[in-house]
Amino acid sequence: MPPIRHHRLASAIALVLILAVAACGGKKRPPALTATPGEGGTTSSAPVGTSPAQPLDEGPDVRALGDDYPAGSDIPYGDYAMGTEGGPLTDIHFAYDSANLTDEGRSTLEKHALWLQSHRDVRLTIEGHCDERGTVEYNLALGEQRARVARDYVVSLGVAPERVRTVSYGKERPLDPAATEEAWARNRRAHFVVTR
Repeated sequence: MPPIRHHRLASAIALVLILAVAACGGKKRPPALTATPGEGGTTSSAPVGTSPAQPLDEGPDVRALGDDYPAGSDIPYGDYAMGTEGGPLTDIHFAYDSANLTDEGRSTLEKHALWLQSHRDVRLTIEGHCDERGTVEYNLALGEQRARVARDYVVSLGVAPERVRTVSYGKERPLDPAATEEAWARNRRAHFVVTR
């Protein structure tokens, strides 16, 4: 093999190794969180496979909560435990391949708007979700439409727009992983996450 070719091959291999090391190194992924019922009607979020008593690996964006706050809980449940999945606001559901609000969805959003107006210290994230059918890209777009239509309706009812943000998870976070009509209907939803 001529020396120039050998040099190019060695350079190409070195470049591939550098890129591979750069892609694998760098930022550490955050631990996965699971919500588990805690004492006193609160939820506790802890990294999977660890106990809540394990010391927290603090960093620039992470700090341990003192005893002033329940672990992993932003909003006390108490009178607010109206929703599913541990939140104070219930999900709304959509028809297949649709981002149109149903009458039931509008009624639910009207109750949410009243609750938000009486709790002005909270912020709301509306998550758009889809069932498993369709491409990832299509479902991300549809999930975004669902979250936005819910946001727009809540804002039209008097909730300040800066308090509400949207995110789409498409088909990536199903509530029910079964491949049945009932499961798909449960997964076509807007979910409401309340934080301070």
